[in-house]
Amino acid sequence: MEALTAETLGGTWGTVLLPVRDDESIDRARLEAELDVLVAMGLDGLYAHGTAGEFHTLGEDEYDRVNALLAERCERHGLPYQIGAGHMSAQICLSRAARAREFRPGAIQVTLPDWLPLSRDAVVRFLARVAAEADPVPLVLYNPPHAKTQVPAALYPVIRREVPAVVGIKVAGGDARWYAEMRRHTTGLAVFVAGHDLATGRRHGAAGSYSNIAALSPAGAMAWQRMMLARPDAALDVERRIHAFFAEHVRPLQHDGYANAALDKFLAHLGGWADIGTRVRWPYDSVDAALAVRLRPVVRAHLPELFPGA
Repeated sequence: MEALTAETLGGTWGTVLLPVRDDESIDRARLEAELDVLVAMGLDGLYAHGTAGEFHTLGEDEYDRVNALLAERCERHGLPYQIGAGHMSAQICLSRAARAREFRPGAIQVTLPDWLPLSRDAVVRFLARVAAEADPVPLVLYNPPHAKTQVPAALYPVIRREVPAVVGIKVAGGDARWYAEMRRHTTGLAVFVAGHDLATGRRHGAAGSYSNIAALSPAGAMAWQRMMLARPDAALDVERRIHAFFAEHVRPLQHDGYANAALDKFLAHLGGWADIGTRVRWPYDSVDAALAVRLRPVVRAHLPELFPGA
């Protein structure tokens, strides 16, 4: 597909979640069915191998098979897609980027190496070498709050100047002061924020989200995005209710030690739009699927805008 730029990278992107069997293998039939649903939902694009895609648990053969399946489905339907090449090891990340490049996705997402923190110079060196390996496919840097190396806003102009292949960043978002600082330092970069904060983010100039709300309800995430344009105040009210629902039903799970991948699979099972299940790979804990089933009528009553046609 055509390479994405800072100007064309935006909107609500859905993640590929891995249906995992009891023996830890990926259920290909259920994965194919999930992709068939996702490509029909009108999302701005799909991506594989983010945190929710459990990239940190994949063998390299599994990584390649998921890439091939994603590329085939998206190319067939003319849907933009990105491939994550992140890994705790810089060397494995480099290898993944080289193999992902062969599919010519719109962009390749990367994380910074995650055993020891990097200096600012090392961040730039790392991105420059990955960019050379991925060329001509551009890069998106994923720098979540739990990353060992937190990229300060003031480093982004250096990254953009020294590694022009970096066209976007995925970060958590923040308050009005945070957005003001990011606007000063991220010229030439598409800034993506958390899905549940997208209405606020767009008001402050965010380009889009790799969206946990799309994990909950792909069609609903797009309906909400349209609302942000047509009725921004109503969209902010939906965001307020999303936060209230998360505070009551999702944050306690996070406090109990469930990892983000488990929470995103819980959201997908709560939304009930595909047969993915809540199982995550060993050694992480999986949320009880029965809890999601019990909460389905609650989330639909609390957030009907996210379940159009329900």
